[in-house]
Amino acid sequence: MCYLILISISCFLLSLNFLLNDMVYFIEWEVVSLNSISIVMTILFDWMSLLFMSFVLMIASLVIYYSKEYMMSDVNLNRFIMLVLMFVLSMMLLIISPNLISILLGWDGLGLVSYCLVIYFQNIKSYNAGMLTALSNRIGDVALLLAIAWMLNYGGWNYIFYLEVMKNEYEMMIIGWLVMLAAMTKSAQIPFSSWLPAAMAAPTPVSALVHSSTLVTAGVYLLIRFNILLVDSWMGSFLLLLSGLTMFMAGLGANFEFDLKKIIALSTLSQLGLMMSILSMGFYKLAMFHLLTHALFKALLFMCAGAIIHNMNNSQDIRLMGGLSIHMPLTSACFNVSNLALCGMPFLAGFYSKDLILEIVMINHVNMFSFFLYFFSTGLTVCYSFRLVYYSMTGDLNCSSLNMLNDEGWVMLRGMCGLLVMSIIGGSMLNWLIFMTPDMICLPIYMKLLILLVCIMGGLFGYLISLSNLYSINKSYNFYNLTNFMGSMWFMPYLSTYWIIYFPLNCGQVVYKSFDQGWSEYFGGQHLYKKLVNYSQFLFLIHNNSLKIYLMLFVLWILILMIFFTFI
Repeated sequence: MCYLILISISCFLLSLNFLLNDMVYFIEWEVVSLNSISIVMTILFDWMSLLFMSFVLMIASLVIYYSKEYMMSDVNLNRFIMLVLMFVLSMMLLIISPNLISILLGWDGLGLVSYCLVIYFQNIKSYNAGMLTALSNRIGDVALLLAIAWMLNYGGWNYIFYLEVMKNEYEMMIIGWLVMLAAMTKSAQIPFSSWLPAAMAAPTPVSALVHSSTLVTAGVYLLIRFNILLVDSWMGSFLLLLSGLTMFMAGLGANFEFDLKKIIALSTLSQLGLMMSILSMGFYKLAMFHLLTHALFKALLFMCAGAIIHNMNNSQDIRLMGGLSIHMPLTSACFNVSNLALCGMPFLAGFYSKDLILEIVMINHVNMFSFFLYFFSTGLTVCYSFRLVYYSMTGDLNCSSLNMLNDEGWVMLRGMCGLLVMSIIGGSMLNWLIFMTPDMICLPIYMKLLILLVCIMGGLFGYLISLSNLYSINKSYNFYNLTNFMGSMWFMPYLSTYWIIYFPLNCGQVVYKSFDQGWSEYFGGQHLYKKLVNYSQFLFLIHNNSLKIYLMLFVLWILILMIFFTFI
């Protein structure tokens, strides 16, 4: 943990140096040189890679410290820490690579280790979730492999050399589409969204590190590197539509969910949609800014959720919580700060990036549908956050009267307090670093206040639909089909599992029934067996009934043999 935090500080200071002096270091390390063949590993250091590395390492160090208490009763704690470190190593490789081959190594490392972490608690639910995660990400891996194969046309895999020069080329567009497909699977955009809530089967520290700041943002980071291809192209418009729908779908789904970790997972999905959509409009710095601020408060939110689940005797249902602000004041304070940062509360981490993104959307030329998706999804974010606070923090405790609720997990609390500070000051700090020249966004007062109004309306609505007194008036639950549709991520988990597997299995059953157990048996083993049985029964009948016929057959058999041997 100390080692990681020291590297994190070093990376942060280096990134400041790179930012202020506008430097980029491109390092080539010759791994093997044999006659005229040389294998060269390329490493790219710029402010973006160093800053992202610094944040990943900081969150990883705090998560490892947090795991010391959270995973205390686990027998294989060392194995868990090793997996987390392998994960961080894969992420480092992905961040500093300007080369598609080394990116694939980091990318596949992330996929493999995340599978191992999702199935860490070995039960059938975890295995199913792990398989869904691995197979969804496999599509992206194949897309990346195809992009590598296609880049052979250029004679090298350092995409950073070719992007600017060949951005209008047909070949580069194909590579762009493949990379976008890879990024969409890793960042769980529609239609690959169902794996992210399923991956909540992993231990909570893993969710804090993997499903908030690293694995899911790998796709966004890759597209930030390829952002030149998205500007003014079909690709950008297509990504804007899908990521906007993802944001909207996740926001709706979280309002119908009762599992604490799944609500936070859907909120992650919503924020990923926001990053992707602003990136598809060409504002890569804003996407990077929101990626970093989101990593801070979302990791904290997961850590607080972990502490609550730990104290609730491993129960994740928010309906069984209530009054936690009395029993766990410090954890609740961290939880509320991260929740408000997520909503975009002024002067917390999320405010600077979200507010800037929405104002940029307002002064840009986006159509009415995209504008609606951006603002309605922002309202939904505040809505499910306030609903979560209502269920968990207010009222009376709804679980058993014999409980162990306390706020004495000092190791977990220290880990959370480190991120709490960053969730408060991180946004402001990054704002001054990334946008060193302050830009003036001039908008009419009602448009400036629209964002604030949407947030207030969303919060109010979230509180009102959750109120127990108004529950009987809440008619949304009468429309069962509509509620089911919105609450189950637009049926995407079913479409990713049952729908895909139904037709091949059905076809397999028909083939098995008609061919294996049908015609091939009729013309093969079973038919031959039945005929031989029939002949044996016929001969048995003859032999039993007449001794003369039996002896006659014997004589005929000998005569046939004699004639046969005579002619030979």
